[in-house]
Amino acid sequence: MLRRPAYALSLKQPWAALMLAGCKTIEVRRWATAVRGRVFIHAARTPDRRPQGWALLTDDVRPLAQLTGGIIGSAELTGCVLYRTPGAFAADSGKHGNNPDWFQPPRMYGFLFRGAELVPYRPHKGSVRFFTIEPSEAG
Repeated sequence: MLRRPAYALSLKQPWAALMLAGCKTIEVRRWATAVRGRVFIHAARTPDRRPQGWALLTDDVRPLAQLTGGIIGSAELTGCVLYRTPGAFAADSGKHGNNPDWFQPPRMYGFLFRGAELVPYRPHKGSVRFFTIEPSEAG
């Protein structure tokens, strides 16, 4: 049976590692998505230099946060929430990990994830939006 290509989403480190460790359940973007289902998590080549994410890492998650430029896991994308106000954005900061002042009007979106799982690291080019990978590329 032929399997369809799977979706993947790039997250900068340490956010990709924090999602796979279950510490982050919302990924924030400036655009909405209708994608649902299992999505591969890609660790972007360029890390996030802001200190707040790195401060959340525990010793057991730190090695995962060193992986960049490849697929490192998957998670179930279950929904997309709209943030219209800084207050609504701040209310979910414990789930997405961003400081309240990171909100950019007029709106932002939170992709809701659950059931994160590690997969063996596989180098792969990423993208700023969802991108597809063939099943053979997913490992």
